[in-house]
Amino acid sequence: MAPAAISPETTRIGWIGTGVMGSSMVGHLLTAGYACTVFSRSKSKAEPLLTRGAQWAETPALLAAQSDVVFSIVGFPSDVREVILGANGALSGSKPGTVLVEMTTSEPSLAVEIHQTALTKGVHSVDAPVSGGDIGAKNATLSIMIGGDKPIVDLLQPLFSTLGKTLVHQGKAGSGQHAKMANQILIATNMIGVCESLLYGYKAGLDLPTMLQSVGPGAAGSWSLNNLGPRIMNNNFDPGFFVEHFIKDMGIALAEAKRMGLSLPGLALGEQLYLSVQAKGWGRNGTHALMMALAEMSGIDWKNRKSFQ
Repeated sequence: MAPAAISPETTRIGWIGTGVMGSSMVGHLLTAGYACTVFSRSKSKAEPLLTRGAQWAETPALLAAQSDVVFSIVGFPSDVREVILGANGALSGSKPGTVLVEMTTSEPSLAVEIHQTALTKGVHSVDAPVSGGDIGAKNATLSIMIGGDKPIVDLLQPLFSTLGKTLVHQGKAGSGQHAKMANQILIATNMIGVCESLLYGYKAGLDLPTMLQSVGPGAAGSWSLNNLGPRIMNNNFDPGFFVEHFIKDMGIALAEAKRMGLSLPGLALGEQLYLSVQAKGWGRNGTHALMMALAEMSGIDWKNRKSFQ
């Protein structure tokens, strides 16, 4: 049996992964009054949360043993497998009725495997990857794409509402991950357009912030243009989402497309361009670091440009 209801007074939260996204998300739960226990590979990343009252667990298993709902948002599918299904993973410490909420962008097939394995222990699992980057995490405006059994998804709504703004149940286990793949396909090609548009405007001698005032609100506008465009202009390539994680996502999407017999040449191009970004040493920068690689192809040193912002 899952918890009868979710509330700050009765629901104990476990959280695995306190990186760029996770730290802000746990913060919202703490602000809402939930008791939170956290685990991450680097305890130092969790220190700000511990000073706010979160408790520390030495392993995901120990964390799950004292939690009613366990969230995880880590890096790669291998990390998901380790922290959920591993010997010291959350599932090994979960009691019947525990709910696992896996928010990493990962393989749809792994989400299904976790769901099926959890059920054998009387544990519930949903896949709930997010979109919105560090800005969405900080502002609690994330889009959350959810796969899993509807009664459990409905039960979790108070928690999802604390973390995001757009909450959509996509269907059965794995459906949330498939929706996130569709999201990443859109971002891959859109980011190429954002960077090439800014490059064109720069080379044409336009003042880029002024240009953005015209194109941002129109049909060409997008989240990436309006949120990451100013960062690109200001040479701020800090990660809202890591290039190396985006490459992982595109690889998953391309593998799924191949399995389904789909040809996605735009996504394949995006992957190749981002591999070049990683090869140049920018894999731990944000996805908008694509600008530096594209600019270099045209002989432009973007970070040291002299004019036109």
